[in-house]
Amino acid sequence: MEISSIISAIVIGLIIGVLGRLVAPGRQPIGVLWTIVVGIVAAFIGSAIAQGFGVADTDGVDWVEWLIQIGLAAVGVSLLSRSKSRR
Repeated sequence: MEISSIISAIVIGLIIGVLGRLVAPGRQPIGVLWTIVVGIVAAFIGSAIAQGFGVADTDGVDWVEWLIQIGLAAVGVSLLSRSKSRR
């Protein structure tokens, strides 16, 4: 894996994480690093799901893939904030 791939994964993860955090209801007591981690994981899993459905590689912007990734990030942020608030 090249350094440009790592940097782009972090940037995409940040964007997906922030969008997922905006979609998730309520207040989330998690930090920026956890948001990035959740976003990166959601981006990878969402890409795999979109690839499985055959909607990952389309002409133009892959809106369905983005929606899957943002939805997964929202679920991840909600689960992580719920587990952190119980402590």
